Amino acid sequence: MSRRDAPVGEDDLQAYVDERLGLERLSAVEAYLTERPEIAVAIERDREIARALRERLAFKAEEPIPARLRIANIREARRGRFAVTRLRIAAVMGWLILGSAGGWLANDALRAPVEPTRVAVMADEAIAAHRTFVVEVVHPVEVRAEEEAHLLQWLSKRLGTRLSAPDLTGLGYRLMGGRLLPAGAGPAAMLMYDDDQGTRLTLFIKTDEKDETSFQFVEEDGISAFFWRDAGLGYVVSAEAPRERLMAVATAVYDSLNRPAPSFSGGTL
Repeated sequence: MSRRDAPVGEDDLQAYVDERLGLERLSAVEAYLTERPEIAVAIERDREIARALRERLAFKAEEPIPARLRIANIREARRGRFAVTRLRIAAVMGWLILGSAGGWLANDALRAPVEPTRVAVMADEAIAAHRTFVVEVVHPVEVRAEEEAHLLQWLSKRLGTRLSAPDLTGLGYRLMGGRLLPAGAGPAAMLMYDDDQGTRLTLFIKTDEKDETSFQFVEEDGISAFFWRDAGLGYVVSAEAPRERLMAVATAVYDSLNRPAPSFSGGTL
């Protein structure tokens, strides 16, 4: 089966939302949506959100490529290692090039048309953790907000990268604290917030060196979540909240995390 004749899958719809869908798949996706009006409405709403985000974040396209992602620097850092390591790096760089050119392209022989994407799996992990801990009364978090510096130092050390807790008080949410979670082959951090009505919101963070993505939305049994990847980390914001309110939170989180993190105080763990 050729790529042109393949069934419409999740990757096609996401590429359509991001306006990265190739012409060879456009007619198939448009026909698919014409036959499914409810899905078409949701997709068009996602396209409007994606357009608004692109306009808001257009400045990033003008920024120079970070040194850690420049191919020359990657080659220099890996020079002298075993050949198998160099082959793996070449594969990673190839996926980065494909991702920047046209999104995630799947090998039809190796994956089903609607196989969940890596970020979708991350969203499932985050929503499962959200369900588990937001109902806790005594121990919703391991380390409370009163020890925020200790919490962030601990989570940063375990994830191997500097983390900060976004200030969401302008949207009515206060930091409650956070905890460390298992996530696939590595750890994840979860920060929990609540508002005056007792509604709890979680921010799930894990390392993910894949390509950056735009915001994506999912809703599972009353739990809404926005998820994305940026600068080597994956993020998921989850809550029992309307899509529009959660979108405002996700945007605030993104804006906060793209400012320099504060310095830590205190001793090592």
